[in-house]
Amino acid sequence: MTLFSDDRFDRRRVAGLAAAIGAISAVGTSLSLGMPLLAVILEQRGHSSSVIGLVTTAAGVAAILSTPFVPMLTRRFGAAWVLLMAVVLGTLTFPLFYVFDSIAVWFVLRFVFSLCLNTAFIVSEFWINALAPTEKRGFVMGLYATILSIGFAVGPAILSLVGSEGWLPFAIGTGLMAVSILPIIAGFRADPPMHEGRGGNFLHFLTVVPLATFAAFTVGAVESSVMSFSPVYGLRLGYSEQVAALLVMAVAVGNIVAQLPLGMLSDRMDRRRLLLYIAVGGIVSAVVVAAVSSSMLFLMVTIGLWGGLVAGLYAVGLTHLGARLSGSDLASANAAFIFMYSVGMLAGPAATGIGMDAMGPQGLVVVTALILVGYAVFAFRRIRKVPEPGAEGSTSSS
Repeated sequence: MTLFSDDRFDRRRVAGLAAAIGAISAVGTSLSLGMPLLAVILEQRGHSSSVIGLVTTAAGVAAILSTPFVPMLTRRFGAAWVLLMAVVLGTLTFPLFYVFDSIAVWFVLRFVFSLCLNTAFIVSEFWINALAPTEKRGFVMGLYATILSIGFAVGPAILSLVGSEGWLPFAIGTGLMAVSILPIIAGFRADPPMHEGRGGNFLHFLTVVPLATFAAFTVGAVESSVMSFSPVYGLRLGYSEQVAALLVMAVAVGNIVAQLPLGMLSDRMDRRRLLLYIAVGGIVSAVVVAAVSSSMLFLMVTIGLWGGLVAGLYAVGLTHLGARLSGSDLASANAAFIFMYSVGMLAGPAATGIGMDAMGPQGLVVVTALILVGYAVFAFRRIRKVPEPGAEGSTSSS
């Protein structure tokens, strides 16, 4: 494995960061194109919302079940090889959705495809975190989150241009996945070091840096709820379908704009306090969204701010994780981070749906704000109880 002895952006380090960021951004674009594409096709074929939801649930189950095994594979084969195999298998799987019509086959394909994508995200984020210079870690993670957010916004835009009919959208999605193979190959020599850490099983790393892993759960729950239900929120407030769709775009724009500044800010202050401030900002933003929901312009602006702040928990949480751990411990902790995010994605929308049925459109605001309150209280208590960790690389539980 290549060892990096200093914190400079040398050629090899930049090649490794470019490989991981480029690969996962292409994968993210393909994912954001493919997921609504598959849902639309199932709808056109006459499948019920329950069936569509079950297909999506199969993806979440695959992510949760596969996550504990990714660190073991990464330790044995190296990040570059595992990432390459995950992307290649995902590239081969995606066009099969076009080949097969059977809903049973689609369940299997969705499971395998999600397994590949989940592995790719875990390994690439470990790779990025492992190679990020100490003093610029927040900047690197913010840059990664920004590029990934752009990719997530581009996918639906492509789908709106080419439509869901025929082979073309599948060809584009497959092509994007295939393109992501190139930066991985180019960055093979910058495979991150995997020296042994203090060890511990997968569950151990759920609480080694709890402010990071529970930030992942919080952003998974809130972000997935806002992205999934903001169009429904707009429709139930009486806005047109076009305006409701623009709410999703506003959240996406907020994600793009907020990540880099928050990442850079995390290089200049205690990241634990920044996570607390972001959660409090998310609570305040949620209240403001409800207060201005009768004005389309103010609603667009505030829901974008809300989405951007909440998404910042992800980048800053990853940065905090990378500042505390390294080597195989970081790989395991990054898997725990993704695991908690996946659990949040399953729990958040379910709770929000129940809240909106019980309280009307503002149930979206109430449920997500309560999740953020829970995290803010936890962060406040944790900061008061546990002294500020020392130098980077410490494995202090924080």
